[in-house]
Amino acid sequence: MAKVYDGIHPGLAEWIARQPVFFVATAPLDADGLVNLSPKGTIGTFRVVDEHTFAYLDIFGSGVETVAHLRENGRICVMFCAFDGRPQIVRLHGTGRPLLTGDPGFAEALDGFGAAGEERRAYARAVIVVDVARVADSCGFAVPKMELVEERPTLDAVWRSRDAAAVERYAVERNATSLDGLPGLVAP
Repeated sequence: MAKVYDGIHPGLAEWIARQPVFFVATAPLDADGLVNLSPKGTIGTFRVVDEHTFAYLDIFGSGVETVAHLRENGRICVMFCAFDGRPQIVRLHGTGRPLLTGDPGFAEALDGFGAAGEERRAYARAVIVVDVARVADSCGFAVPKMELVEERPTLDAVWRSRDAAAVERYAVERNATSLDGLPGLVAP
């Protein structure tokens, strides 16, 4: 049976910090728009700020759906699943906002990730900050047990191989708008 919590309590925050992957769901307001669900990995790129706030690094990718949807309406749900240990699913519902690289507060938000943020400074397009409205868990009995073999180094390797001009070109060419045509990243 699901349990709803008043916030992200310390034990839950510790459990979240150990999870190697989480899933981000957003949607546009348009009923015909595409719902987006993205897996996120890379340990150290998600952090609980306090009982009612979390943040994660948004690294350049093939689309910009989360940023576009948050800019339009702010609705977001993040889900964690236990793939080892006891079964558990945790969902964090809230209102999010992207702090883009040029926005006031971006550098300070990125600093909050320590080494993980510093390492990805050149290709982190945003820090997603979420004000949590609902924290709930559920059983997770249907989630299979799996073993983490290793994190994939590919995303970081690809972005480390590109200079600032290539990252900027990618932002303009691939992250300017969402699949539904909503504004994504503002051209520098």
